[in-house]
Amino acid sequence: MGVRGLQGFVGSSCPHICTVVNFRELAEHHRNKHPGSAPTIVVDAMCCLRYWYTPESWICGGQWREYFSALRDFVKTFTTVGIKLVFFFDGMVEQEKRGEWVKRRLKNNREISRVFHYIKSHREQPGRNMFFIPSGLAIFTRFALKTLGQETLCSLQEADYEVASYGLQNNCLGILGEDTDYLIYDTCPYFSIGDLCLESLSTVMLCREKLCESLAISLADLPLLACLLGNDIVPEGMFESFRYKCLSSYTSLKENFDKKGNVILAVADHISKVLHLHQGEKKLEEMLPLGPNKALFYKGVASYLLPGQKSPWFFQKPKGLITLPKQVVSMSSDPEPKQGVPMCADPEPKQGVPVCADPEPKQGVPVCADPEPKQGVPVCADPEPKQGVPVCADPEPKQGVPVCADPEPKQGVPVCADPEPKQGVPMCVDPEPKQGVPMCVDPEPKQGVPMCADPEPKQGVPMCVDPEPKQGVPMCADPEPKQGVPMCADPEPKQGVPICIDPESRQGVPMYAHTAIKQKLPLGADPEFKLEASMCTDPAIKQDLMHMEPEVKQVTMVSDPEILKVARAHHVQAESYLVYNIMSSGEIECGNTLEDALDQALPSQAFVYRPVRQRVYALLLGAGADGASPCPTVKEWFVYSGNPLRHPDLVRPLQMNIPGGTPNLKSLWLNQEPGVQGRRLDALLGCFDLSSSREELQAVENPYKALCCLLIYLFVQVDTLCLEDLHAFIAQALCLQGKSTVQLVDLQLDYIDPRAVQLGSLLVRGLTTLVLVNSACGFPWRTSDFMPWHVFDGKLFHQKYLQAEKGHSVEALVEQNRSRLTKFHALKSVVCKACVKENRRIVSRQHGRSQQPGNRPYEPDHWRRYSSSSGFQVSYHWDQKLYLIQFQSC
Repeated sequence: MGVRGLQGFVGSSCPHICTVVNFRELAEHHRNKHPGSAPTIVVDAMCCLRYWYTPESWICGGQWREYFSALRDFVKTFTTVGIKLVFFFDGMVEQEKRGEWVKRRLKNNREISRVFHYIKSHREQPGRNMFFIPSGLAIFTRFALKTLGQETLCSLQEADYEVASYGLQNNCLGILGEDTDYLIYDTCPYFSIGDLCLESLSTVMLCREKLCESLAISLADLPLLACLLGNDIVPEGMFESFRYKCLSSYTSLKENFDKKGNVILAVADHISKVLHLHQGEKKLEEMLPLGPNKALFYKGVASYLLPGQKSPWFFQKPKGLITLPKQVVSMSSDPEPKQGVPMCADPEPKQGVPVCADPEPKQGVPVCADPEPKQGVPVCADPEPKQGVPVCADPEPKQGVPVCADPEPKQGVPVCADPEPKQGVPMCVDPEPKQGVPMCVDPEPKQGVPMCADPEPKQGVPMCVDPEPKQGVPMCADPEPKQGVPMCADPEPKQGVPICIDPESRQGVPMYAHTAIKQKLPLGADPEFKLEASMCTDPAIKQDLMHMEPEVKQVTMVSDPEILKVARAHHVQAESYLVYNIMSSGEIECGNTLEDALDQALPSQAFVYRPVRQRVYALLLGAGADGASPCPTVKEWFVYSGNPLRHPDLVRPLQMNIPGGTPNLKSLWLNQEPGVQGRRLDALLGCFDLSSSREELQAVENPYKALCCLLIYLFVQVDTLCLEDLHAFIAQALCLQGKSTVQLVDLQLDYIDPRAVQLGSLLVRGLTTLVLVNSACGFPWRTSDFMPWHVFDGKLFHQKYLQAEKGHSVEALVEQNRSRLTKFHALKSVVCKACVKENRRIVSRQHGRSQQPGNRPYEPDHWRRYSSSSGFQVSYHWDQKLYLIQFQSC
């Protein structure tokens, strides 16, 4: 992650950049300087998962009880010394970083293959050098932290940007993570999670000012350096020849530095000695070999600019500038936006989302050991914009293109307009479509859908628009949203509108209240506060971005702004999973799972739970069954064996079979009338196609109700599962309730079975699917009832699996406990009877199969049982690597 080669360079070539600090001392210093303000550390949770997962066993599906205990100790250590923690999780993958995401997933596939090869060869867990985090760890960590009372947020763009923004605006003590991008952002100090000693609360602080001093560049040059070296947006190979040209002309090669270290020094030297000579006179594309990658490079540089910040590399020679009065253009960190220049399309200014919460330089927060900041290294943007800020660098403005003709500009009027509108060039057509992302799922464009109607700027889409909209192409002028294209979430917040809230949620503020949502959202969490909100506050940046290729504006999949607002709020507060992604962009992803690609007797979890997701799509998007509306298509980036991830799988909804018909989202989410909880449960069971088992499941006590629902679905869907598998799943869940964390730690296994490894991961992925379904249906069940630390333990399941394989009795599986034995038979009866209703009879492995698992001849989809009620057919197109599904209902 982060900037290529920078982590190694800092560790080996510039160790003086790293300073050992103590959080106790930093917190005390902060309290002295800021009385009444709690010292806060913003945590990039995705960077910390490996650090947090301390259990020795990781291969069997996860030691969730141990993991929860480790998280509790981590939180307690900081809160004991008065440090507040705010956790951020990735909420989606940005299109510019999809290629890097795919690259990492394919690399993980190769690592997983080596893991299973090791297990089959040694029958034991590999060493920590082959460690792979258990499936669903990031998802369940969110809920664990919320259970521990921690502020937990899920991003609406790349999490590192929101982390850096939050840290800068809220005068945080620092950022805790492991990503060299935090050395590039001009934000609060960056602390390493990898070097954290929890007992002493000491770690390493990486000082970006010292890094600049070592490279002889300024803070403002760091984004440029990062993109020339390569990062998650700009591929490393894009400027490979340029870097070696810099290296060949570099005269100060360090013999004690490795090749990558000298490359970094050479590129930095080129920036300071060559590029700076023409800074402000020439554009970057005139000084660098950007070629067709100009737009991507600009995006990469601009992605590091936090709200209120600007880059000198976007400025041109200041001559013949058009200026506006100070009160018209706001490009500062003033938390009160100036009248007449709306930052977003919402006509109501947001409260609690300032451009910069503290316009004054932070005091008491250590930036680096150097007490004298160097010249040319801006520490904080000027809180008050000066007059004469350039809006357009063209010295000869064209007629008919007013910069601001109306002395009282209306909201929605663009601050910067394209002075040379191109004729015949569509405003919303990307000439370079992204690889693997279909430009249009439906070959027939719908009428009445404006090309640029979305008022919320998406990342990478400039906010500047053509002042002369073409006839028939609305350019966001209509304040009323068109059907299917919400212009704004809701211009007037409703008060007192109830919504469905997770029963365990500690948030007492109605999620729908507009101002309340804005106050809770971190900077960057509000879709209106996307990257271009910061980029386009700088008119000089606009000047460069106007020459970038236009991109397709995203149209949300759901037209109801009220429902979208509720979904967004649940997403940001980390209370749901994938729901907002489906409803907003229609694109979701799921990373790697510990699955044996060579064992074709067990399916990938991506296929097993796909019908459930399809029914969720029908609930959230509609299935087009009425014939009046087209079938929506969701793009799935799911990792499974044989999928090269060159394209997403295009998946359509699957019609649900629910008594009384499929309910609408308003009735499920906003209705608080008696009986609505029953409708929510009907929807949940309908997603699993288990409406016929409602009565039996209702009789099951918590926390086993959700587990039984999942087991019924699994055993109906996958007919290679046998009776011994069912016994192991139920027995481990029952025995887990009576075991302490210490007992689970001390549990020893005779050996590791590869099939049991995959079964453990399959169940855990089912629990994450339950999170999706439960949140989509309005939380009919308590989220805690299907958290893995209550119903699953990897080692314990593996033990019960091995015992069942050896033919141990049920009494032995439940450890001779009569109470557990009674519950065991009751739960088994519920699962078996429900399966019989679906024509699925669960048989013993010894009776139902003569061959060992993994050795069966391959038969396409031999594991799947097709339900006559589903009405779907599966077809593979491996030449294009697309997975298309057709339905009777569409």
